[in-house]
Order: sequence, then C-alpha cells, then structure tokens
Amino acid sequence: MSPVILSAAGTALLLDTGGQGLPRVRHFGADLGGVAGPDLLPVLASTTSALPLLPAQGDNWYGRPGLSGTRTGEHWPVRWTLDRFDVDATPGAGGTVSIAASDERAGLALVSELVMDAGGLVTLRHTVTNTAATPYRLAELVCALPVPARAGELLDFTGRWALEKVPQRRAFGHGVWSRENRRGRTGHDATGLLVAGTGGFGFGAGEVWAVHAGWSGDHVHYAERLQEGPALLAAGELLEPGEITLAQGESYRTPPVYFTWSGSGLDEASARLHEHLRAARPLPVRPVTLNNWEATYFDHGLDRLLELADKAAAAGIERFVLDDGWFRHRRHDRAGLGDWYVDDGVWPGGLHPLADHVRKLGMQFGLWFEPEMVNPDSDLARAHPDWILGRSERVPPPQRNQQTLDLARPEAYDYLLERLDTLVGEYALDYIKWDHNRDIAEPVHDGVAGVHAQTEATYRLLDELRRRHPGLEIESCSSGGARVDLGILARTDRVWTSDSNDALDRQAIQRWTGLLVPPDRMGAHVGAPHDHITGRSLALAFRAGTALFGHMGVEWDLTSASESDLEELATWIALHKRLRPVLHTGRVVRADHPDPSSLLHGVVLPERGVYGYVQLTSRVESAPAPLRLPGLDPAAVYEVRVAGPVPKGAAMPEWAASPVRLPGSALSQLGLPAPALRPTSVLVIEVERVAS
Repeated sequence: MSPVILSAAGTALLLDTGGQGLPRVRHFGADLGGVAGPDLLPVLASTTSALPLLPAQGDNWYGRPGLSGTRTGEHWPVRWTLDRFDVDATPGAGGTVSIAASDERAGLALVSELVMDAGGLVTLRHTVTNTAATPYRLAELVCALPVPARAGELLDFTGRWALEKVPQRRAFGHGVWSRENRRGRTGHDATGLLVAGTGGFGFGAGEVWAVHAGWSGDHVHYAERLQEGPALLAAGELLEPGEITLAQGESYRTPPVYFTWSGSGLDEASARLHEHLRAARPLPVRPVTLNNWEATYFDHGLDRLLELADKAAAAGIERFVLDDGWFRHRRHDRAGLGDWYVDDGVWPGGLHPLADHVRKLGMQFGLWFEPEMVNPDSDLARAHPDWILGRSERVPPPQRNQQTLDLARPEAYDYLLERLDTLVGEYALDYIKWDHNRDIAEPVHDGVAGVHAQTEATYRLLDELRRRHPGLEIESCSSGGARVDLGILARTDRVWTSDSNDALDRQAIQRWTGLLVPPDRMGAHVGAPHDHITGRSLALAFRAGTALFGHMGVEWDLTSASESDLEELATWIALHKRLRPVLHTGRVVRADHPDPSSLLHGVVLPERGVYGYVQLTSRVESAPAPLRLPGLDPAAVYEVRVAGPVPKGAAMPEWAASPVRLPGSALSQLGLPAPALRPTSVLVIEVERVAS
C-alpha cells in the first residue's frame, strides 16, 4: 500500500502502510505540500522518527510499550497482523483512518481509530479485545505519536489548590518524563497539556507538539526519547493492577487522546483545541453569573439572598447561582452531603421564593451540588454505609469530612439520578454547579480498583441528566480547577478555573488553563476587594479587567458594596457584554512580551480584536516595552481605541486620547507605545478592521 496522508489547516500526518504489522507514523507536523504517496518512499526509507501506531518490541520499539498486560501462567509479547485498513480522507480537510489487527497466539484483537478534524487536531483511540479463553489483565494501553529530534524542550504544568497550572520547563533528553495522576480526578497538579517543542518556543514562535488525555480519572502523560533516535508523546488512562480484566470477548477502549501541532508557537496549537471543543459542543451566549458562596457562605437567610439578587440584577448580571448550604443538615461542611432534599428548616417554602424572585428580575437560576460525595454525618451514609466507595471492612481515610459514593453501584446511581432529576424539574433549573471536593483515596468497587468504574458512572450520570433536561447547563467544579479536561468538557459547559478569585494569581491561572480551555468555558469571577484565600486587596478595575477575558461572573457580597463600586461593576459588565461576541468566539493570542512584569494577551476575529495589557508588578525599565499586538492581518488597517475605564494613575500615550488607524503590520511589528501603568492594572484595547 502507498503511504496515507491526512492533512488539514497546515498540519499533516503520514502513515507508512508497508509490511504486515501496524502502520508506522512517519510524520506528524507541517503539511507536506501535496506530495504524492509513491514519491515519499525514498524519504521514508531513511526516516529515523517512525513510530508504530501502538509501539511494541515486535516492531523494534525498545521503549515503554503502548500495550501491556498479563495472563496467568503465560506471557506472549504481541506482534500484530494487519486485518483491515480503512481510510476516508480529503486532502486539506482531514479524515479518518480505522485499523483492525490481531495476534491469534497472544489472544488479542485491536481496533485503532485515528481522526484529523478540519482544524488539524488529531484524536486517537485504541480498543483491545480478549479473544482467548483465559482472562487478560490489562496493565496499560496508551496512545502515542512521534516527535522529531528537533523537539528538544518540554513544557508541562503542576499546581495546588487555589494555584493551578504552574508551568515548568526542562530539556527533552533521553528516557521518560512521566506525569502520573492517581487522585481519582484530574487533579490540581494535572499537567493538562504535555508539550514538546523546539528550543525557546513561545506563544508565537517555535514548533510545538502537545498531547492531552480526555479523561477525568487517573491518567498518565509522558514523553520519551530513545538513544536510537525516536521520540514520542503519549497519554492515556492510568490503571491500577487488576482494575481491568477482560474475559473472552470483552473489550477495553481508551479515552480519546488529543494531539496538536503548531509551526508558530503555543497559540496555534491551543487554537486547534479550542476550535475542536467549540465545534463539538456549540454553546449559546454565556450569561454573566453571580455565585453567592463568597457573599454569604452558609448563611441562607432569604431576605439577604433576595437583596443580593436585586443588587446583581441592577449590575447587569444574568444568572444567579445558589451555592452550598440549601439542603438538609447543611449548616457547615461537616454534615449533610448526600441528603439532596431542600432543608425545610431553612427554606420552609422550598427554594421557590428565591427562584421566583430571581426569574422576575430577568435572571436564570442555578443550584450547587456535590453528587459524588457524602458526609459520614448524613442520613444517606447512616442508611447506606455500603454505598461508600472502598472496602466494607475498612473505611477510606477521610478528607474534608467526606467520603466518595460508589456511583458504579446501581442503587447509589439511581438515588442520585432521581434526586437530581427531581430537583432540576421542580425548580426548572437552568444551571448546575457540579462540585467534587476531594481526591479519591483507596477506591474499591466490587473488590477491584474503582476509579475507572467511578469515572464511567459519573459520565453516564451527567449524560443521562442532560438527556432528560436538554437545556440544562452544567459547570464542572472540583475544589476549583481539579477536574479540567476534555472528558468532562464533553459533558459540561464550563469549568471553574480555580477557587482563588485573587486577580493577580488568576492572571497566570487563566493564561495557562487557557491553552486547553477557550475563554467562553473558563469561569472567571470578580471577587471581593479583600481575597479570603490570599488576603490580598486589589482594586475593582483590576479584578474586573481580569474576569473580563473569561466566562465572566461575580463572587462578592454586593449588599456590602458602595454605590460607586456597584456603578463601576455595572460598567465593566456592560463592557463584557459588548465585547462578548469577540471574547467568546475569537482566537486567543498571547504576546511573547519582553517585560516579565507585564502581560499582553487578546482575542481576535478577522474583523475585530480585544487585548488586555496587564501590569502585574513594578517595572525594572523606566519606559515600558511597546505593545506588539499579535494575531492581526498585516495587510489590513485597524482602528485602535481604548475600551473601558483608563487605569488610575496611568501615564497614557498620545494614541490613547482618540482612535488611531494603523496597518496590522505596524501594530504587530512596531507596536503601540505602551502606557505606564501602576502594578495590578489592566488596560483594555479594542481594534476594528476598517480597510485593507
């Protein structure tokens, strides 16, 4: 067979189909320019970066195998025979490759599905089936693609509660760099993306390759380079021993693993992921949201909440979400989880008085749940201790006064579905904030490791609830950003990026989370003047200017705000609504700005763009570096103007006094003279195409 090329949006993937085994991936990167398959054969013969679609020693791959498992009493290394190879592809528009292979002696069959979408993003999945009479204990099955020798640097991310997505860079040397997660959820320290690139790559420069596992349970991402030359990026589910045992005829399918490439830095690689998610799950206009948690905590006095709703509506807020504390026994975080009935001692008329008032004000109404968790001090735990995920003889160690419900247990699943379905229906909920506030320790389901079954059951519960209530929107919150992945985003409408509303920390958290998640699905709230986590006090303009560039919301007791603050907040919300068509549909760009004390980022469409120039700390240089605006058409002319309030104390350049018109080439190459801003300030700049 001739080589097979998938190509789209400047990306190409080349499969060498010669031989009896699995095809080899010879190239994943820049479009090859329409070269004919037979003309590539001499080149393929000398390429050292070829990688079997599922690496194994039988294909002369001596690194970490893509598939590993055991049978009792025997071990047969897998050597695949190709049974079927189907291609449906259009040059420049992507396509699909489906491959079936088997090894009769090893007792295994394989189906591999490889898809390149119109944006150049590659999705890969494998399905392995046990064809033998004896059980097959699967240890690992990952998806991998090669990267070339010039990819000499790695970027991944770590973090903690309230400070997610902290970048770390290192050389890509020989051996394996593995990021493994065993928290039962994606994790605050999860890398999200594992990136390989040419030395010094940035947002707009360098060649990069990246991988992401679309899975919300335990997972692994790794990069490996062998002494012989080949290197790869790989990802998949991380399985515990014995977690997946396949009887004859049973199969295991990997979660989808996403691969993205860019020849011009991180922004292009990120854009492919954003476009894929937006195309897979188109969303309506993202309403500005108020969440009451940091305003009232467990104080659910109706009068106070009604006043908060009045203030919210007056400021232009479009959705009101009632957070933790509305259900039975929930006067603190040590009791009540699992008792999903409205507490009639706090809410004698149910939630209707609040929900009706919110809707009369023109806002949507949402409610907080933490369905997967239970407090030991709850009616549910006392009635059904056997529903706790773990060994019945030994309760797992507590965390946050919580245990995990075994959702793979049908009775627990049915209880949660009935409660959620009933409450969504009774209150016609527009929105659920779905929380998950602890790592899962010692998960055991039916005697085996239980994270896989738990994650699958959570997905089924989300899918069924949305099937019953098609208009319902769901936010994935997991003590902030501990469940941010494309598996959960296939079923939810946004993620809560972090429990920290400190705008200074949020600038970095949103910047790096945004490599994977587009702004329209990234919750970003205006917090209180004094942040309750960091203790830092920040001006409203900086807090609002930070939240402006995500799915904007408010988490602040507006009943305590001054009239001038409420007016200023309303101004920022009105600005967000005006700019929302760009912010929530455009392409995210981030400048490789030379001054580490400031950031320059934006969102652009062909006709319009919005940028934020952020002064984080004090400058070393007396004069700020010019603002070179990325993402613009160099041949077009743009009108440039300041949008929104001018930061207090700013020394503004001449161009900011009135709109100016400049070509995109000048704006991106020379840049605009930058204002001199005080630390923790944001200037919003708007550009509009006027001529070419």
